[in-house]
Amino acid sequence: MNSENKMMIKVNKVSYSYPVQSGQEAINALDDVSFEVKKGEFVGIIGHNGSGKSTLSKLLNAIILPIQGDVLINGLNTKEETNVWAIRQSAGMVFQNPDNQLVATIVEEDVAFGPENLGVPPLEIRERVDQALAVVEMQTYARQKPHQLSGGQKQRIAIAGILAMEPDCIIFDEPTAMLDPSGRREVMETIKKLNRDKNMTVIHVTHYMSEIINADRIIVMDQGKIVMQGQPAEIFTQVEALKKIGLDVPQMTELAYELKKEAVNLSGNILSIDEMVEALCQLK
Repeated sequence: MNSENKMMIKVNKVSYSYPVQSGQEAINALDDVSFEVKKGEFVGIIGHNGSGKSTLSKLLNAIILPIQGDVLINGLNTKEETNVWAIRQSAGMVFQNPDNQLVATIVEEDVAFGPENLGVPPLEIRERVDQALAVVEMQTYARQKPHQLSGGQKQRIAIAGILAMEPDCIIFDEPTAMLDPSGRREVMETIKKLNRDKNMTVIHVTHYMSEIINADRIIVMDQGKIVMQGQPAEIFTQVEALKKIGLDVPQMTELAYELKKEAVNLSGNILSIDEMVEALCQLK
């Protein structure tokens, strides 16, 4: 994570209810939510279906606006209409289904779509497209048709399309939910690379716990509220509390939890296979 303390995102006392027909009771999707994200930080957001995590991701990109409270992206309030264009340039969004984000018939044309709409000069667009495809390791597919690609490859092209717009932050709303394990690995490697090598601020909404064991911080949502917040080791070792709100923990954390219940003296907070192997090797 970047050591600079510049604020990328500030969510202040935000509530949101989805509109309903007359006579029906409003459904509170978010209730008095507050948190901040620094530039260069990798934040995972988890919660079961209906917890409010996807609603929150849409608020961060000004797709919807808070009923109460404020969302600031790079200091710009999403409620001010004149800010929306700048906010969406600053915070790009990658959705669950890549097919919903691919608009052109050729890969490189798809990646160029965003910069073209921003009015970027043609020569610079060419540079941005080449760079973005290189970052997601899809240069050799530049002239391919998107529908010929695998799910993981399509999602990497969707990410390249956002990168070409040169945002400061990318919000991933369950980007691996529709992918097979191989596609999930491809996309997660790309996300980690963006944060680690490009210092990109990453908000990763997911229900795959293993995807965020390397995050700087995890926010746990339940019934529209933040119920836990902290580093992965702090969050995932609260196995009982997470299970109580319908969430799993990473497989190795679950295994360590069960072994400790059987009086196996494992040291440390275990999140990954490597950490489990190390802990087992230290047993006497």
